[in-house]
Amino acid sequence: MPTFPAVSTIAQTIQLSLSPVFMLAGIGAFVNVLAGRLARVVDRGRALEALHPRSRGPEHDRHVGELRILDRRIRLINMGLLLAVLSAVTTCAVVTLLFVAELAWLHIGRAVAIAFILAMLLLIAALAAFMVEVRVATHALRIRPELLEHTR
Repeated sequence: MPTFPAVSTIAQTIQLSLSPVFMLAGIGAFVNVLAGRLARVVDRGRALEALHPRSRGPEHDRHVGELRILDRRIRLINMGLLLAVLSAVTTCAVVTLLFVAELAWLHIGRAVAIAFILAMLLLIAALAAFMVEVRVATHALRIRPELLEHTR
């Protein structure tokens, strides 16, 4: 008859899994921020697409330029979302491996560590994509001088 780990051992495993679980909560909040940014960029893109056929001259050129920037932002946000979700999935794998190792008496500490490192690297890459997207957005926001009304 197989014996199972003691309750105290399972409690220790639960304690050990708390850090990755908190990380999952943070990743979830981050994914929410990215999804919100993506929604705003898509909405702006749709609005510009509606204006595009009716515009001429410098206004048309501005619309095309902004649409190109929005396209780049969409790609960066999508990359950030992909990386963040992969990080969350890998973090879930870490928690799962912790419990499987405990229940099956496996010595897979190295695999758990590698999975956690991978999750962190994916999160770092997602944050870098977010940083680039924010830089693209802020760099693109240049208010035309004629709108600033310097003569007042």
